[in-house]
Amino acid sequence: MGFKKMLASLGAGGANVETVLTEANTVPGGVVQGEVRIEGGSVPQDIQGLSLGLQARVEVEGGEQEAKQDIEFTKVQLGGAFTVQAGAVHVVPFGLEIPWETPVTCIAGQQLHGMHIGVTTELAIARAVDSTDLDPVNVHPLPAQQAILDAFVQLGFRFKSADMERGHIRGTRQRLPFYQEIEFLPPQQYRGLNQVELTFVADGREMDVVLEMDKKAGLFSEGSDSFRSFVVGLDDFRSTDWAAYLNQWLADVGGRRNWL
Repeated sequence: MGFKKMLASLGAGGANVETVLTEANTVPGGVVQGEVRIEGGSVPQDIQGLSLGLQARVEVEGGEQEAKQDIEFTKVQLGGAFTVQAGAVHVVPFGLEIPWETPVTCIAGQQLHGMHIGVTTELAIARAVDSTDLDPVNVHPLPAQQAILDAFVQLGFRFKSADMERGHIRGTRQRLPFYQEIEFLPPQQYRGLNQVELTFVADGREMDVVLEMDKKAGLFSEGSDSFRSFVVGLDDFRSTDWAAYLNQWLADVGGRRNWL
C-alpha cells in the first residue's frame, strides 16, 4: 500500500519530492518501508540533507482549554549531501523503525478515530527546509497488547474512544513525551463504573499496562484502588487469563465501593 505526497517545487526549475510507503502496516517495534523519490527540475540542485520522522498529533492541556500539537518523536537522516541533476530521478529506499512506545492506531482492522501518526519527509536545500504532509501509518497492536484488548471485549466492554496526551505517567518506562489512552465503556454488571482507561508503555522485552477507573483530568492517583499498573512480558503473556485477572480487579474495587 503506497501513500504519495508531492512537495512543492523548490524554487524556479527546482526538484520535486515524492514519498511512497510500500508497507504502511506495522506494529510497535516494527519497521515502515518505502522510498523517497527526488525528481530533478530544469537545473541541477545540491541537496544538503534528507530526513524522515514520525509525527503524532497529541492533546495538550492548558488551563480550561485543550489544544492539539504535532510532536515529532523520532527522526533519522537518509545519507549525506548529494546533487540531483536536471531531469534525473534520485531514489532513496528506507526502513523507518517504529519505537516500541508508539500508540496503536488500528484495532481489529479498524482505524481508531483521532489517531494521527505518520511519516514526515524533510529536504534541506539552499539553507531552506521543505516538508511533506503526513503520510499515515497503521500501527497494529502487539500480540501481548491484543490479549489485553481481547480480555476487555470478552468481559463485555465496548470501545469508546482513544486519544494521545502530552505528559508522563509516573512509575512507568515511558520515554516519549506523550502517551495513549484507550477508553472502554463497561457492561451493565459493573454498574456505577463510568469507564476504564488503558495505556500501554512497551519496550523490546515487556510492557507496563496502566488501568484507571473514573480518571480525573491530569491526575494519575497511584495510591487509589481505582488505579492499577502491572508488567506483562511480550513473550510470556499467554500464561495469564487476562479476562479473569481484569474481572477480579473490577470485582474487588466494585465490592468495596458498593458498585456491584
